[in-house]
Amino acid sequence: MSFDYHEAFSRNLGWLTEAEQEILRSKRIAIAGMGGVGGSHLLTLTRLGIGAFNLADFDQFELPNFNRQAGASTPHLGRDKLEVMVELATGINPTLQIQQFPAGVDVDNLDDFLEGVDLYVDALDFFALEIRQAVFAACYEKGIPAITAAPLGMGAAILCFFPGQMSFEKYFLLKGQPKEEQALRFMLGLAPAAQHMGYLVDDSRIDFEAGKGPSTPMACELCAGFAGTYALKILLNRGEVPAAPRGIHFDAYRNRLTTTWRPWGNANPLQRLGLMIARKRTMSGSATSRPAVELRTRPIERIVDLARWAPSGDNDQPWKFELVDDHHLVVHGNDTRDWCVYDLDGTSSQIAIGALLETLSIAASAEGLRAESTLRPGSSEELPMIDVRLVADDGIPQDPLFPFIRARVTQRSPLSTRFLSSAQKRALEQAVPAGFRIVWIEGKAGRRQMAKLLFHNAHIRLTTPEAFEVHRQNIEWGVQFSEDRIPEGALGIDLPTRKIMHWALQSWKRVQFLNRYLAGTWLPRLQMDWRTAQGCAAHFVILADAPMTTVDDYLCGGRAVQRFWLEATRQGLQFQPEMTPVIFSRYVVQARKFTVVEAEAMLAERLAGDLSRILGDGASPLQRVYMGRIGFGAAPQSRSVRPPLEQLLVEPPR
Repeated sequence: MSFDYHEAFSRNLGWLTEAEQEILRSKRIAIAGMGGVGGSHLLTLTRLGIGAFNLADFDQFELPNFNRQAGASTPHLGRDKLEVMVELATGINPTLQIQQFPAGVDVDNLDDFLEGVDLYVDALDFFALEIRQAVFAACYEKGIPAITAAPLGMGAAILCFFPGQMSFEKYFLLKGQPKEEQALRFMLGLAPAAQHMGYLVDDSRIDFEAGKGPSTPMACELCAGFAGTYALKILLNRGEVPAAPRGIHFDAYRNRLTTTWRPWGNANPLQRLGLMIARKRTMSGSATSRPAVELRTRPIERIVDLARWAPSGDNDQPWKFELVDDHHLVVHGNDTRDWCVYDLDGTSSQIAIGALLETLSIAASAEGLRAESTLRPGSSEELPMIDVRLVADDGIPQDPLFPFIRARVTQRSPLSTRFLSSAQKRALEQAVPAGFRIVWIEGKAGRRQMAKLLFHNAHIRLTTPEAFEVHRQNIEWGVQFSEDRIPEGALGIDLPTRKIMHWALQSWKRVQFLNRYLAGTWLPRLQMDWRTAQGCAAHFVILADAPMTTVDDYLCGGRAVQRFWLEATRQGLQFQPEMTPVIFSRYVVQARKFTVVEAEAMLAERLAGDLSRILGDGASPLQRVYMGRIGFGAAPQSRSVRPPLEQLLVEPPR
């Protein structure tokens, strides 16, 4: 079938008249950049019926382009973006007139790039600020309207610049500023409402120095819709088009459309205040930078690199790795019993090491290997050594829990009270190996019982000097991510409570003052224990069939914990450990003293009885492997991460 322009774009008619469609066919639009938004701009405007383009890009398609760029696909890897996008556009309209600039746009070819152009649509990389300023300045001088539509989060912001009105430079005030300051001014100028920043889950992904930032395909497509609509209005002299310093920001995630007006642009007092806050946040480094992802060439390195993401109490990571050869590694365990009240006889650390061993096995399955772990005879309980041998096994399938190793997190904020389905509970119960079972505490009455239990257990946590020392060491304040502790943002409490807690944890005397005169335990207990215990689908206890008495028993228990937690992640559920009642009940059953505060020791004894009554099955406290809550909700925006693998390696003895 031969191509016919009028038939190809006939469905535009009704929103356009036939005369207007012909006008669009006669127009030429310049687009600099064929990447994230540029490719979508080109295809949208081509389908609108624009007849001619001047297009510039010098880059090639790579894998990191796949999440958002219109031409990014496996057959196009390594090909020039401009060449691919011209093919796609002319595949829609073979009669297109396209002037190509394969070296990109620069000050030397700027006049040619804008020759005969009716409208400029900006699609340069966000950080290409120097050439962007030159292009907009040339458009202003030549009397060419110019649009910039920015993909921000899951929305788009648009600004239009017209000859004789506020120019790009007068609005943004970029000239003469350092690179990072220019980027801040451009970002805030594009979106003064900053709607997208409210749901940015990892601001360490914004790297001004490297010129990289996160993006979504939705935002790029919204940009193309915005730009296409305003191109139509400008080229046809139809409808109102807000000109800078007015702009529009639509955020699909926030369900919100905002019109912005910033007289004097970035010189506006509100903008200056916003820039001050943005500078402070950037300079303070509010997030711990993530370690660079290194390509691991040896299977054993890839396996251990994943295994380090196993859970451990307060992100202590009680392990080091010795890579003996390509098929043998040694896990050097350690425990924190000498200073951590929550690590009775090192059992909490042993559970964590068991979770690590299970993670090693799951990771090994993806390499076609079976991980065989043996506790080395003669190694001490305080410093257990586990030999792990990787055995080739062509018949071993990849464990279905493998994709969720890094995704597993702790959510300390309230969750939905929606019930777990019978299928979800069955999958969780089947996730734990033989020798272990799950007890569920569900419903309003069950959640209320658990809330009361945890609320009172938290009193022990917050009024004993032994626990104070643990909390003082294991929280990293002022960060979104922490490599070796719990970051402040993951505590699950509001900002005022975090501020009070940070102040109090500077000294035991401050804690005593708050507790004695200002009811200091109430705020954190209500937020971290009562509220979260009520806000979940269910509480659970993982029980061993027999009391755990040896290191091997606790290692096996840790394996069960990790499989249960990863299955919860696989089911899209959020998870939080609730271990203090379990740990304190172990102290009680063994008649072990854990605090100098007698009233709290007596409270622990009473609460141990309460926990037994709630479970109601006569199980020994030494059968309780793990307790927590589970439910539906969003993943946390702040989490514990891990140090680079190199920091966890030890050299084999010579």
